[in-house]
Amino acid sequence: MNIGSGNKYPSNALSNFALHPFVFDGVEIASFEGFLQSLKFKNPEMQKEICKLVGRQAKSAGRNKNWKVTQTLYWQGKEYKRDSEEYQQLLDKAYNALAQNKSFQRALIASGSAVLSHSIGKTKQNETVLTRKEFCSRLTAIRKALFQRNV
Repeated sequence: MNIGSGNKYPSNALSNFALHPFVFDGVEIASFEGFLQSLKFKNPEMQKEICKLVGRQAKSAGRNKNWKVTQTLYWQGKEYKRDSEEYQQLLDKAYNALAQNKSFQRALIASGSAVLSHSIGKTKQNETVLTRKEFCSRLTAIRKALFQRNV
């Protein structure tokens, strides 16, 4: 199943562009895309504003941030090197917070046993804040945990 905001349900609901409100580290986040784009901003107050955004609006908010030169991202006053284990742990914790959202859970469960893919995503860490593999593997792991919990 190719995940994309322009695709049919449940693919579109699994997109980072989808409206799935959740709270992470005390910050209210409207969509995972808002969270991802906020990582490009050093200022925690600006991050909170970016986290309120959904879809293309969130994507465009971070478009001109030049994080790739330093490969440094930020969350609530802390720096993260893009290729660090610490950054991977941050992504894990953020996805675990997203996984508490019931509509996100329903969409994951509705994907059944489909292999999840993201054809428009990038594959190299130094080019994106979230690679195809980082994205799809986390969704697959959360889905597996949901199925195990509901058995």
